[in-house]
Amino acid sequence: MKNKFLLILSFCFSAVLFAQDQDIVIENIIKEASENSQLEKLGHELLDVVGPRLVGTPEMKQAHDWAVNKYKSWDISAENQQWGEWKGWKRGITHIDLIEPRVRTLSGMQLAWSPSSGKKPIVAEVVILPNAKDSAEFAKMLAGVKGKLVMISMPQKTGRPDYNWEEFATDASFEKMKEDRKAQSEAWDTRMTNSGYTSRTISEALEKAGAVGIITLNWSRGFGANKIFSARTKKIPTVELSLEDYGMVYRLAEYGDKPKLRLVAESEDLGAVPTFNTIATIKGTEKPEEYVILSAHFDSWDGATGATDNGTGTMVMMEAMRILKKMYPNPKRTIIAGHWGSEEQGLNGSRAFVKDHPEIVDNVQALFNQDNGTGRVVRLSGGGFLNSYDYLGSWLEAVPEEISEQIETTFPGIPGGGGSDYASFLAAGAPAFSLSSLSWSYWNYTWHTNLDTYDKIVFDDVRSNVILTAIMAYMASEDPERTSREKRVLPISKRTGEQMTWPEARDATRSGGLD
Repeated sequence: MKNKFLLILSFCFSAVLFAQDQDIVIENIIKEASENSQLEKLGHELLDVVGPRLVGTPEMKQAHDWAVNKYKSWDISAENQQWGEWKGWKRGITHIDLIEPRVRTLSGMQLAWSPSSGKKPIVAEVVILPNAKDSAEFAKMLAGVKGKLVMISMPQKTGRPDYNWEEFATDASFEKMKEDRKAQSEAWDTRMTNSGYTSRTISEALEKAGAVGIITLNWSRGFGANKIFSARTKKIPTVELSLEDYGMVYRLAEYGDKPKLRLVAESEDLGAVPTFNTIATIKGTEKPEEYVILSAHFDSWDGATGATDNGTGTMVMMEAMRILKKMYPNPKRTIIAGHWGSEEQGLNGSRAFVKDHPEIVDNVQALFNQDNGTGRVVRLSGGGFLNSYDYLGSWLEAVPEEISEQIETTFPGIPGGGGSDYASFLAAGAPAFSLSSLSWSYWNYTWHTNLDTYDKIVFDDVRSNVILTAIMAYMASEDPERTSREKRVLPISKRTGEQMTWPEARDATRSGGLD
């Protein structure tokens, strides 16, 4: 009886010591994140110095090398792991000037992977996509685009976002604007349909007909914001103009004023180049064969510098790793930071990692992914894992209340189908979770736009996310139990009326943009 009492007493004493040690580590994590934050410096180095990280560009490789060196400066092992190849491309100067009927420098840029304008500037008249009654008539009208710059996007009825109309317009005026915009959209859709082409195929047809350049507008429904994606031409440049300048040039062409532009769109085709993930590792001491993964895609589109998509997610995971190495240098489980390449083209880096490293994926304790902007985390779903509340809920209890009380949890939730890299792991059955953040007008103003720059970062929110991520990683690493992977029975889809199924794992596109 005495021995049994001593055993119980010893167990209780050990539990108290463990709880005290745990509290100290968490306190140190919070203190380091709050008083010695490196976020501003990381943001400057990644966004201002390296810049955008379009897959296949020199800047993308520079970013990978920067991350490896930064981790090594913190005494964290890191390497670039090649998973495929992509069309290499180097952006040069874009300069677009209206030279007739008056002179004005326009606001715009070439799209990603755009062919170059050549050694000399292109000087040409601008015309609008021909408006034909059917594809046969359109084919005859194509001759008119030879030697011309062709506008292929609908001009916007208004350059004011809807929230601006809601605040200032009369109800009648707002409704009239929306009706006019709807009619304009329907008319433009008819114009495109009658051409016999789609928005994805029209550029190639115009290129074959002798056009010397394509002009687009992909407004993001926010003041000054355009989505900047990829060109669909093979030999002639494609440039995006601001809503304001696109509308002006369009009206000049529409009214017969014969606008003429001088276009410089310098770029260089680099052929096939290797593509990478950057993987940083803090080796576990007790269960090194089990893994906690901090996840964020590293690449971006290059209309700006990719600050909130996904510079902020990258900074969160790097800063969390730095703090964990300093305050928790000997984790129970191995902690990995995965900085994935080519997420924007289909989760390619993370899908490749899942395919190439089953020994890691099969032993993931938890993965935490952050990818939707600068805001503080406000949503956490159990991702369809039946018992996810048991472990996620207990880990969240260690997070400061001012952070955790902001987070709406959904258990057991449903699996994400592919919105970001956590889905690559989730499809393989690994407990992977998205740290979903507050919007800060992400979708209109920074997601894939020309405005996604350093100044849009809300560092207080990002610091909050660092504390959350570091503590969750620490708790996941220390948890005496292995996380359950039991899946829930998925509900009936409201959209299809059929029972939902767990997403299937897919391999990456290993050779992209080269056809």
